[in-house]
Amino acid sequence: MSAPPPPTSGFSAFALAPFPRIQPGDDLVGAMTEVLSRTGTALLDGDIVVVASKVVSISEKRYVALADVTPSPEAVDLSARTGKPAAVVQLVLDHSTEHFLATERGPIIARHTLGHQLTSAGIDRDGADGVWLLPVDPDASARALRNGLVSHTEADIAVVIADSDGRADRRGATCVSIGAAGVAPLRLTEHGGKKQEETLTDMIAAAAGIILGQRGRGAPVVILRGIGYTASDEGVAAMLHHAPVR
Repeated sequence: MSAPPPPTSGFSAFALAPFPRIQPGDDLVGAMTEVLSRTGTALLDGDIVVVASKVVSISEKRYVALADVTPSPEAVDLSARTGKPAAVVQLVLDHSTEHFLATERGPIIARHTLGHQLTSAGIDRDGADGVWLLPVDPDASARALRNGLVSHTEADIAVVIADSDGRADRRGATCVSIGAAGVAPLRLTEHGGKKQEETLTDMIAAAAGIILGQRGRGAPVVILRGIGYTASDEGVAAMLHHAPVR
């Protein structure tokens, strides 16, 4: 466990906008630095850059055409029970180790092979014909983004990759972290002699989620400024109960 981070008494958050529409294979670091330059925005030491997982997936070409997927009998059965297309259900099964339905009609809550428990294994629909899968290694993606931003800006920053996700016990969606670089995923707080580990990168993702929005709102990158944290490259995987299945 890392040393306690400096205390946070307040912070600011703002979108890196207007942001271009990212296409498969685009240089995401280049897009971010172009917007920084165009808007006269400077990254400062200690800033946390929160990036929506979908634009990372797009830049890494994680698209799957549903016409290329052959549903299994299990996927067809789950499709009938949940109303979700059988090809999408098959991809959920392909990219998870276990699953359950939050209600009789869903949603499908799956343990992704990366170790995260996510609605539909984090699969993001792209219209009627395809989906976007999560990055292959979100922590590695975060490290690459951080390295690129540090190289271009010379600011000592952290990067968190955020994914929108639901909860099995309630309606609606929130944001959680699936990748991180430059910030320890856990922080230890102490009060009245009691200690508690907190999932700091999840709280960072949730704070940014107020601006990121859901379903491609158009603000895929948010900068948080003033949050105290301990520098680390151990990544979000370090705090998961289940190790990634490769």
